[in-house]
Amino acid sequence: MLNRRAALAAPLALAMPALAQATWRPDRPIRVIIPHAPGGGTDVVTRVLAEAVGTALGQPLVIENRTGGAAGLVGTDLVAKAAPDGYTILVNSSAQAITPALVSRMPYDAVNDFAGIGIIGFAPHVVVVNPQLPARTFQELLALLRAHPGRYNLASGGIGSAIHLAGEILRASAQVDFQIVQYRGGGPSMLAVLSNEAQMSTPDIPAATAVVRAGSARPLVIAAPERSPAMPDVPTSAEAGLPNFIAEIWFPVLAPARTPPAVVAALSAAFQTAIEQNKRRLTELAVQVRPGFTTSEQVMGYVRAQMERSVALLRAAGVQPE
Repeated sequence: MLNRRAALAAPLALAMPALAQATWRPDRPIRVIIPHAPGGGTDVVTRVLAEAVGTALGQPLVIENRTGGAAGLVGTDLVAKAAPDGYTILVNSSAQAITPALVSRMPYDAVNDFAGIGIIGFAPHVVVVNPQLPARTFQELLALLRAHPGRYNLASGGIGSAIHLAGEILRASAQVDFQIVQYRGGGPSMLAVLSNEAQMSTPDIPAATAVVRAGSARPLVIAAPERSPAMPDVPTSAEAGLPNFIAEIWFPVLAPARTPPAVVAALSAAFQTAIEQNKRRLTELAVQVRPGFTTSEQVMGYVRAQMERSVALLRAAGVQPE
């Protein structure tokens, strides 16, 4: 009789993963490491969800921007080596999968040193320029770059950042020449464009929305097949004549490897609740929520697949690890 009851209970438990949240409740605040500078897309999206995640868990999230090194190596390594108890987690960007393709000596394994909690969402990149640049359309920008190869600077968020990859994809797909200048995060790279220290950048839309609405930067093209509700008047790369220029950022939430499954499940349930509650705000930031990332295996499988894609794209562009 006991075995029969256990057999009946097993599928019921699998059918209701949210119940796993009840098996672990934190008794102190949870430290959230963002390995990028304030003001970037990862920072913006994390702060949109923080209060709701804390409410779902019964403990607040304490957000720390830990920058330094290439593409957030310092902050990401901190989480990789943290105690696997659920009290230190990471919200990263696509850099989780890009950095291993660009950094020859990684201090951590981007897949095996982490457990997947979820993926907040996906957002396209946009090409923005300083308003003083004499290019009001994407075609005019490409003409300017071809007329003056190597003269203009593209501000990147650091080696291995999503902005860096988007810049390399732009350079390869458009066959134009410009300098990619590395800054310590998406926020500083955007400031470089605003000050005209760099003439352009390829940030994700969440990071660019505020400055574009303020008129401080001019958006020219969205690196996606569909227009964004956050910037409905900006043409897509296909509309602008460069359909191969496709780049998007995604925001994985990760814990150290060996974090107990019940803890990972509780954190995952809390983030899923927060995402559902904030879908409208995420949509306003052009962050698209996609299903299929509710288990650790699904999240880390996506990280692994994107690492392989990043290596292929960067090697095709002639970029080698440093």
